[in-house]
Amino acid sequence: MTPRRFDAAERRARLALRHRHVPDERTDDVVAITDGLVALHSTDPVSVHLSVAARMRTPDLAALERALFGERSLLRHHAMRRTLWVFGHDTARLAHHAATLGLVPVQRRALLAMLEAGGVAAPEQWLAEAAAAVDELLVASGPLTAREVGAALPELARPVPVGGGAYATTQGAHSRVLLQLGFEGRVLRARPTGTWINGQYRWASAGEWFPGGFGEADVRAAAAGLAARWLRVFGPATRTDLRWWAGWTVATTKRALLDVGAVAVEVSEGNGVFVEGWTLPDDLEPTPAAPLSARLLPGLDPSTMGWKQRAFHLDPAHVPQLFDRNGNGGPCLWVDGRIVGSWVQRPDGRIAMRLLEDVGEEARAELERHAGELEALLGEVRFSVRFPAPVQAALLA
Repeated sequence: MTPRRFDAAERRARLALRHRHVPDERTDDVVAITDGLVALHSTDPVSVHLSVAARMRTPDLAALERALFGERSLLRHHAMRRTLWVFGHDTARLAHHAATLGLVPVQRRALLAMLEAGGVAAPEQWLAEAAAAVDELLVASGPLTAREVGAALPELARPVPVGGGAYATTQGAHSRVLLQLGFEGRVLRARPTGTWINGQYRWASAGEWFPGGFGEADVRAAAAGLAARWLRVFGPATRTDLRWWAGWTVATTKRALLDVGAVAVEVSEGNGVFVEGWTLPDDLEPTPAAPLSARLLPGLDPSTMGWKQRAFHLDPAHVPQLFDRNGNGGPCLWVDGRIVGSWVQRPDGRIAMRLLEDVGEEARAELERHAGELEALLGEVRFSVRFPAPVQAALLA
């Protein structure tokens, strides 16, 4: 039987529809937006807010804050590729068991080595007692900043070495303990210390902040559940794409695809070459044509960072201008499911855009309309991109 073939145009139409680039797919339900993208990259807090706002019918920056800190229907947690994400509850549980817990032993060994290098005679015992003290403090008095935890528990604030070579420094041990407890799912990041663009968070007891917590789950079943959610949003895609996005081994990736009954198909890489891809067995129907879409999406947006092999929606010649040397995608202009340029907020608040290809007058006008909407939404807020695209230096000049 000939495998189902998905050309680049159909993959882009799927992207535009499923990632809510088109007007009719937008919603003001921020949890639905987050779940509909599996998760939101939170390394840069600005990304989370602007990724959601770009997909809302009525953009509202406060809506995400309500979900994160008022309703607590979303949460921040380290998971795939040791990256900080924003999740809905069910996906957070899957990601914790399928990705985060595998990182815990590595993080723990690193912390114990820091403690030993910092002069702690019995690192294992010290860490156990420190973790218990932090747990007790946060239940009684949290959420608290790391600085407040250190002030309340000064015996934990001893300096430990972090990094090496030119990057060697020291940090209070309590900060590293909080990070370790975060990976273990015992504490969570709560409201930031400043405004929504700030990446310094208070810490809360997971039991207090996230009733029921991450629970127990079979790692293999969790991986299958996470793979299924990813395929629904990003599929059809290659095994390499899933492995990269999830940070899994080849074996884990193959097993997860097998467990969800993924079907082998052919996917275009955008250059007329078709390679093996995978999709869910109930997701083989032709994709309807998507209406015009034109959006300004922030750096690290899921549409940009959901695949490793992006040639179907990104001209490889544009990569050096839009991605840094570590593969972080900066703010991008999107038209009809493909990346066509970059944008930046200038110091005066204006949005400057740089198109890298001709998109036609209608799409250009829609990009300019969205830029104006974004300027109004941001108002007096000024932000810098944590991982700027190389082309942005010219846009800021």
